[in-house]
Amino acid sequence: MDAQHKGSSLYSRRDFGKITLGTIPVAGLAASFLPSSAFGSMLQAKPNSVFGGVQIGAITYSFRSMPDQSAEATLRYTVESGLSAIELMGGPVDAWARAKTNFQPSAGAGGGGARGGGAARAGGAGAPGGGGGRGRGDVDPATLTASWNGVPCAPGREGGAPAGGGGRAAAPPAPPAGGAAAAAAPGGGGRGGGRGEQTPEQIAAAEELRKWRQGLSMDIFKDLRKLYNDAGVSIYAVKNLSVNASDEDLEFQFTVAKTLGADHVTAELPAGADAAATLKRVGDWALKHKMFAAYHTHAQGNMTAFDQAFAASKGNMANVDFGHWVAAGSVGGTPMQFLEKHHDRISSFHLKDRTSPANCGLNLAWGTGETPIKEILQLVKKNKWKIPASVELEYQIPEGSDAVKEVAKCVQFCKSALA
Repeated sequence: MDAQHKGSSLYSRRDFGKITLGTIPVAGLAASFLPSSAFGSMLQAKPNSVFGGVQIGAITYSFRSMPDQSAEATLRYTVESGLSAIELMGGPVDAWARAKTNFQPSAGAGGGGARGGGAARAGGAGAPGGGGGRGRGDVDPATLTASWNGVPCAPGREGGAPAGGGGRAAAPPAPPAGGAAAAAAPGGGGRGGGRGEQTPEQIAAAEELRKWRQGLSMDIFKDLRKLYNDAGVSIYAVKNLSVNASDEDLEFQFTVAKTLGADHVTAELPAGADAAATLKRVGDWALKHKMFAAYHTHAQGNMTAFDQAFAASKGNMANVDFGHWVAAGSVGGTPMQFLEKHHDRISSFHLKDRTSPANCGLNLAWGTGETPIKEILQLVKKNKWKIPASVELEYQIPEGSDAVKEVAKCVQFCKSALA
């Protein structure tokens, strides 16, 4: 990585822990979206989830089972979980922009277009709840277990996340493909691409959304950043990137994310015949904004998964998921070895506790699976790498609990691991 790039675009990541958040009193938050008890506690102290010099955050997909998916509610969930930094999903960003402009997309907006993630999808094949393991690969069937620590493998499933689940409640429905979240870019995060031939109504709706998007003032997103920063929460990444978007949409996606304070945008790692060209185009676009495009992995996570992306452009980084890495079989090395080799090319990484393919590829409460979460965090701490670690809640939420309480448990697990 050249010195000029390292000195500018890496600043907010490498010095992440030194950045001073906004100092405007949290009383400026709209009390209407905060319960009085939560509002009072926020007045007393802002959250701080930097432990041992390591920034612990979360992807807000973790809160997908909560009833309110607005930007304001997502902030409340974040603060109540004890988090001071996040990877913000595009759904709440899009909802904020629509609310501020009183925009209602036409009914025909449910057609083709980018396959954005919105509030409901981010990780795990078969989400909500997290798959990610897509088979048991070369594991000898004779070595497969029927259960792991008393958790049975689901019958008829080979690998995956049989006992995963994102919680009892179903995730809120994703914004319609090609709808406001996709076409307006804040709700992106998919691989783009159409879903068949569009109807005239869908084409007209897409044009309506495009015009709305291009007319949005960045002041809308400055206000959203201020709302979060005033509450003590910074946004280090936004999952709004549709890698096959038009030049116009790519420009909008990066501009929105940068306005929100992020230094990288995230998307699923492109694959296929056009992947090299896509990675070159998107990575270079990120460099133009002095940002990064960071790619998320599921079952393809291994020591060489990002080689093509890293070679294509210096603007490409990893948003590697170490839980899925374990469930995929840790091909070629461990998460710690990947960190040692590629720490300068990792913008952020996801954590969840999964088991290996031989042990069902389960998604479990933290501390009960096989992901070396403590070892990963201790390595980051030891080397003083300023790489945010993102909680991604995908295990089954116990009866009587909810996503906010479970994310808070994960944050405390990280705190203990870094003590």
